[in-house]
Amino acid sequence: MLALGALGIVYGDIGTSPIYAFRQCFAGPEGIAETPADVLGVLSLILWALIGVVSVKYLLFVMRADNQGEGGILALLALILPRSEAARARTGLLAGLGLFGAALLYGDGAITPAISVLSAVEGLGIATERLDPLVVPITVGILLVLFRVQRYGTARVSTIFGPAMLVWFLTIGGLGALQLIRDSGEHISVLRAIDPTHAIGFFVRHGSDAFLALGAVVLVVTGSEALYADMGHFGARPIRVAWYAIALPCLVLNYLGQASLVLDRGRMTEHPFYDLAPDFFLYPLIAMATAATIIASQALISGAFSLTQQAVQLEFLPRLRIVHTSGTERGQIYMPDVNIALTILCIGLVLGFRSSEALAGAYGIAVTGTMSVTSILFFVAARRRWQWPWLGAAIPVALFLVFDLSFLTANLVKIRSGGWVPLAIACVVFLLMTTWKRGRQLVLDRQSEWAQPVHEFLADAEAHTAVRVPGTAVYLSSETHQIPPVLLHNFLANRVLHERVVLVSALGVERPWVSARERASVVEMGQGMYRAVALFGFLETPRIETILHACAIQGLVIDIEASLFFFSRFTPLPTGHGGMARWRKNLFAFLSRNAPSLTTSFRIPPARVVEIGAQVEI
Repeated sequence: MLALGALGIVYGDIGTSPIYAFRQCFAGPEGIAETPADVLGVLSLILWALIGVVSVKYLLFVMRADNQGEGGILALLALILPRSEAARARTGLLAGLGLFGAALLYGDGAITPAISVLSAVEGLGIATERLDPLVVPITVGILLVLFRVQRYGTARVSTIFGPAMLVWFLTIGGLGALQLIRDSGEHISVLRAIDPTHAIGFFVRHGSDAFLALGAVVLVVTGSEALYADMGHFGARPIRVAWYAIALPCLVLNYLGQASLVLDRGRMTEHPFYDLAPDFFLYPLIAMATAATIIASQALISGAFSLTQQAVQLEFLPRLRIVHTSGTERGQIYMPDVNIALTILCIGLVLGFRSSEALAGAYGIAVTGTMSVTSILFFVAARRRWQWPWLGAAIPVALFLVFDLSFLTANLVKIRSGGWVPLAIACVVFLLMTTWKRGRQLVLDRQSEWAQPVHEFLADAEAHTAVRVPGTAVYLSSETHQIPPVLLHNFLANRVLHERVVLVSALGVERPWVSARERASVVEMGQGMYRAVALFGFLETPRIETILHACAIQGLVIDIEASLFFFSRFTPLPTGHGGMARWRKNLFAFLSRNAPSLTTSFRIPPARVVEIGAQVEI
């Protein structure tokens, strides 16, 4: 059952690539001629890309790098960063590399729904040319519905994803097999494409043109990162079973069938994928393709939500509103702000490019960039986490990079024809992440100048005979060792302390989950003051109920309805010297002003909140 679920969620993107990938290898001004030798050469490249990238790199190697069962590029980054703290320069380089790889995934997440749904709906133009003008409007309508229903979560519809994709894979595999049976004479030679010498001969004949063709071949492995990113949802073994038992055989049969069809007709048709279907099956196939592309898009959209949640917990992005759409699966979330951004980007791409062939020029750079970063980070993990010998780690990673960097370099020529789009999206996201991280550090540095040691504060409070009023005051702050500025400001202004004062800090850790028992540590500091430090993994969302429950386990019981919650809302003033460029300080100030307050993020009852404003010069 887990393998069936993995088939629906993990392999949606790869499973819909046959709709446009094989055709794209021969399309455009750089397209390859459809001679028998070249069709076999391209087919051999496709087959070995599936074997080398998916079967070997991700399923056999990269999925070993799990962070307590969770995968994905930020999980991999969190896995290696703690061991790198001593080497600050290299740590900064690795962090920047990992962040840019994560940022590229947002570009992938914007393009995948657009190209997948558009390529499926284009099948209507094959059925009748009269429907051509409706392709773009129908695609936009489907995307609007797709993003609109995200608020309801995937819990209800996810049960049909697996069976639906199983039917899809069996269908495309069956269509390819039928074509092979029909052409079982002359064109059964396509089976010889498994011999890599056909791929080598293709490069010998075409040289640089063959290298450029890799920019289209990479489309067959788009979605490979989903294998790794979704590992925590299903586990490594079910994902491998789904690939070897269903996805890989059916994909191979379909690509073999498309190649056989092209050889049979002596030319590349407009849509070889749809031409595999008998006339009576064309409309059902279009409907199935549309459903499959929606499922593939859902996987990328959900991945963007999860990636953003990880970035927030690792403090690379400000806290954003997170809606948990399932009462049992804590990984099923909906993020309205991210959903709106993806909606605008996807529809803008469809309206701007208007065809899957044009969008293919924008596709590929984001995927290959992330794949290359993953290979580099995997090498670091192999050396530092598992102590692999240098050659033992370098040899497989070097082979991975042969694929990754070849695909990446071949896609660089697409920059002018649309490849700039995912790069622009990635650069914007990378800028936001690094600016927020650096700005937060500047604010914390300024706050630390105001902080006061606990013993000095208690002595000062006793010397000034502070008035103690009944009740419990909870002060939320990132400060874990000294008295936080929010408490100092309140005490200096009012000279009043509650009978019980609890300093609460919620910290992110470089692992996905934290158990209830180890969630919080509570220390009594004297004179009715306590410090509670709560830990949250990068796949968890801090909530005040969760923190108070963990404190109760440690013996500190706090009634949320009978306590006051104090926190400060700092207004950054970009007037200081150094630290960041002035324009980045202004950007950080804008992000800080528009970030949700702790009341919203931690779900604190608004009537129990006291917010203290302060200005910080950065």
